[in-house]
Amino acid sequence: MTPALPRLAALATAVPTYALGQAEVARRARHLFAEAAAEDLDRLMPVFAHAGIERRYSCVPIEWYEQTHDWTERNALYLEKATGLLERAARDALGRAGTAPSAIDAVVAVSTTGIATPGLDARLINQLGLRADVRRLPIFGLGCAGGVIGLARAADLARAAPESRVLLLVVELCTLAFRKNDVSKSNVVATALFGDGAAAAVISCAGEGPALGAAGEYTWPQSLDIMGWEVAEDGLKAVFSRDIPGLVRRHMRDAAGAFLSPHRLALSNIDHFVCHPGGAKVLSALEEAFRLGEGALVDGRGVLRDYGNMSAATVLFVLERTLAARARGRLLLTALGPGFTAAFQLLGAA
Repeated sequence: MTPALPRLAALATAVPTYALGQAEVARRARHLFAEAAAEDLDRLMPVFAHAGIERRYSCVPIEWYEQTHDWTERNALYLEKATGLLERAARDALGRAGTAPSAIDAVVAVSTTGIATPGLDARLINQLGLRADVRRLPIFGLGCAGGVIGLARAADLARAAPESRVLLLVVELCTLAFRKNDVSKSNVVATALFGDGAAAAVISCAGEGPALGAAGEYTWPQSLDIMGWEVAEDGLKAVFSRDIPGLVRRHMRDAAGAFLSPHRLALSNIDHFVCHPGGAKVLSALEEAFRLGEGALVDGRGVLRDYGNMSAATVLFVLERTLAARARGRLLLTALGPGFTAAFQLLGAA
């Protein structure tokens, strides 16, 4: 008997109210950072112009970033804003799938930009009207890889119980990590790249939609310091290695090939690459690694331009845009996150 295939019944995305134009962010960042390190500012500021971003969205108004905020305040905002944003995305996804909240059997909730105990999934049970016996799987710590890995875990749950319906929730409020007195390169890069956003999906073996195939991960040894968060007294502090694009160029092709090979596939069998746009340089490195040609990752570049890097949620924005363009054939979703880990998910669009 052929195993049931999990399918993506619906996908929806949401962003907060406040739109931040990149030029305005750069202007304000220069003013704020000037107090801390005037001598290094001219060397650091070009990252804003070269980020490939025109605007992003924030859960707080731009004036919020001009003040100092402690960990308690930041996390309280995270709980409030992340829950509201997820509810919007979830209701849209459920509506598009024609699925009542009471029909959901399991919830997978992915987020790494705040701490929620009880989790965001628990907070949404009553708000969405989910059943009291819904199964919960909160996932923390995956960073930018969380969208792909969360989708894979949701597909696993649906595959294990073919009659079930699984709700995937992904939200990241990256901008809440901004610190105005930190002129480290990682903080300046984060300020130039990060935006806020959420995505939700309904996955089930019953019904129609693109089929979710094999998924996999590869974690490079001795790579814990490449990407992640440091926990500081005033909240989470971004960590980025300057060599991420170089690592992608050198190693991503082999990692993707090793994932595909057991499934009797090669990169030449992929019709569409749906890649997390970590930044303009990372997208160029992915295009080089997959031998696609400069500028080939059009949807990734478009999402980066319009929304910035929303960590785990971003790849689902790219997937939404790719499917809206009526992409057909075999899609490969990829993302890179703390670990340092590459995540892969195959999807078939008929």
